[in-house]
Amino acid sequence: MKVLVIGSGGREHALCWKIAQSREVDCVYAVPGNPGINRLEKGKCLPGGVKDFTLIIEHIKREKIDLVVVGPEDPLAAGIVDELNKYGVPTFGPSAEASKLEASKSFAKELMRKHDIPTAKYAVFDDIESAKSYVKIHGVPIVIKADGLAGGKGVTVARDENSAISALEAVMTRKVFGDSGSKVVIEEFLNGEEASILAFSDGRNVLPLASSQDHKPVFDEDKGPNTGGMGAYSPAPVVTPETEEEISNKILTPTITAMAERGILFRGILYAGLMIVDSKPYVIEFNVRFGDPETQAILPRMKSDIVPLFWACIDGTLDKFTLEYYDIACVTIVLASRGYPGSYEKGMLITGIEEAERDPNVVVFHAGTSEKDGKLYTNGGRVLNVTSWDTNLKRATERAYSAVEKIHFDGMHYRKDIARKGLAKLGLL
Repeated sequence: MKVLVIGSGGREHALCWKIAQSREVDCVYAVPGNPGINRLEKGKCLPGGVKDFTLIIEHIKREKIDLVVVGPEDPLAAGIVDELNKYGVPTFGPSAEASKLEASKSFAKELMRKHDIPTAKYAVFDDIESAKSYVKIHGVPIVIKADGLAGGKGVTVARDENSAISALEAVMTRKVFGDSGSKVVIEEFLNGEEASILAFSDGRNVLPLASSQDHKPVFDEDKGPNTGGMGAYSPAPVVTPETEEEISNKILTPTITAMAERGILFRGILYAGLMIVDSKPYVIEFNVRFGDPETQAILPRMKSDIVPLFWACIDGTLDKFTLEYYDIACVTIVLASRGYPGSYEKGMLITGIEEAERDPNVVVFHAGTSEKDGKLYTNGGRVLNVTSWDTNLKRATERAYSAVEKIHFDGMHYRKDIARKGLAKLGLL
C-alpha cells in the first residue's frame, strides 16, 4: 500500500514515522514533507503546496496512491477531502463543512451551547466598539480569540483591560490574522489545567486516544505570547480515568452526534482542547486534525497499527476497533528559532541530531528544516521536536532534555519546564 501524507511539520513527520511501521505500507509519501520524512526508510517527499489540489491529484494518479492522510487544518478547511473524494481517493480527514468546528470558533461555540456541551461562557462580535464595551462591562481576566484559523496563535489571555483592548485592536483593526479576525469570540477565563484529548471518529462512533498536555506560551511558567505549541507529554495525569469517561460521554460523543444531526458526518480526528476545572472538563477549542505537538508525544506510545484506524474512520467501522499502548510515558520538546512566534531568521546550521538519536528511546521529528549538501538548516519558527519515552514521566523527561543538550543551532530556544505540571501531580519533582 502507498500512503500520502499532506503537510510539512513535526506532526506530519510523526505520522509518516508511525505509518511506515505498518506492515501494510510499502511507501509513505509527503507533500511537501521535510528532510526528516525524506530520511525515513519508506519515506519520499513530493513537491507542492498543501492547498495545490491539482498538483496533489497528479501525484496521486502518477504514484498510484491508495490512501491520503491530511495533517494541517488549512487544506481541510479549504475542502481537500471533498475534492479528493470527487476523484474516488480514500482520504482521512473531515469535509470542509465538518472542518468548521475549527475554522469558525463561533460555529463551534454555538453548537456546544445548543447541545449542552461544557464550555466557557462567551459572546461573538464583528465590530470592535461593541467588543470593547463587553470587555469593560465583564472585566478581566478574559480570553480574546480570532474566530477563524490563526495557526494556533489567535488567542490572548488578557489579565488587564489594556491587554484586552490591545488584542482586539490587533485582531480586528490591524488584521494581524487577516480575515480570521473579522469576528472575535470573547470568553470567560477558566482557571484550571489544560489537557488535550484527540479521538478518531467515523461520523457515528468515537475512539479516544491517550491524553496529553500541550504547552502553548513561548516561555517557562506559561509566560509570553501563545505559540503553536512548545512541547507536550503523554499521558497527562490531570486527566483521570473518571475525567476521561466524562470527556467521552459529555464532550466527544455529543459533538459527533450533534454534527450528524445537522447532516454532517465528522470523519477524521476530533481534537478537544480542554480546561480541567475541579476535575470537570470544559472545551476551550475544537480542532479537526491531529494536534501538533501532541501527536509527537502520543504516537510513540501507540502499540496499535494506525493504518487500519484510518480506513475504519473512512468506511464507518470504527466500532470494531480498540487501541493498545505501550506502558510508557512520552515527552516531546520543541526547539524553536530565536524570536518565535514573532519574526525569526532562517538558515542556521543544525548539528547534533545523529548524536541525540543514538539513544534508542529518542527520535527527533523535523518541524521546520531544510537540507542542502547533506547538511540541515533551520527553516521555520518551530524547528525540531525532540521526543523521548521511558517507563515513567520523570525518566522520559530527563531523557528528552539530555537529547536536547546534544543539538545546536544559532538562536535555539526551548522551554525548560515541559511536563513539570505532570511531574508535580505524580510527586516526581
